[in-house]
Amino acid sequence: MSIRAVVWDVDDTLFDYTGADRAGMRLHLEAEGLLAAYDSVEQAIAGWREITDAQWARFSAGEVSFEGQRRDRVRVFLGEELSDAEADGWFRRYIAHYETVWALFPDVLPVLDTLATSHRHAVLSNSSIHVQDHKLRVLGVHDRFEAILCAAELGVSKPEAGAFHAACAALELAPHEVAYVGDHPEIDGRGAAEAGLLSVWIDREGVYTSADAPGVPHRIASLAELPALLGADTRFGAPSTFR
Repeated sequence: MSIRAVVWDVDDTLFDYTGADRAGMRLHLEAEGLLAAYDSVEQAIAGWREITDAQWARFSAGEVSFEGQRRDRVRVFLGEELSDAEADGWFRRYIAHYETVWALFPDVLPVLDTLATSHRHAVLSNSSIHVQDHKLRVLGVHDRFEAILCAAELGVSKPEAGAFHAACAALELAPHEVAYVGDHPEIDGRGAAEAGLLSVWIDREGVYTSADAPGVPHRIASLAELPALLGADTRFGAPSTFR
């Protein structure tokens, strides 16, 4: 049966999260007077990303709330025993800088336009609806999606099959009728494939090898390749080069 809908990851798939996180954190560290504590901006940003990944793993394992992982990211990064209010305040100031540099990847709007009439669209993110609903509105694409589902509200996160199946259920489609597009080879690529969806892994930077995503047959370098992969009419005028 043909693919009738596309479910999308958000961060580093539609939205340039890594670029915005780096630029926003640079602005925030400068404003907070914290850059002098590091050998370089890149060292500070790398530390922040490492802490973010570790705290998100705790949230995914059910060890801490969504708000709690944010607070703990700040506490670990600063090495201070902050109150919840203090940690929340620091994170809000970071978010204010982060939002000033938000942007979609250049290939997003063209592919959404191309697939607008041929496929239905939804979002499945390992975040919270509060975060992603706001983000998609600011980026101007919120109304492109029939449903927006997030791990914090679902109670299950990718790569668990239940997260992908919840997205399919929201669209009232079987998994084999749905494609999932995401940037992480394990969380998105393998997770979607094992849940029975058509898994499309976007690897824009080419930093991974095929060994990083066993069982994920469709790897693309640009969303411009997606319409051909789905068998849709394409205005891009180029054949798919997925591998």
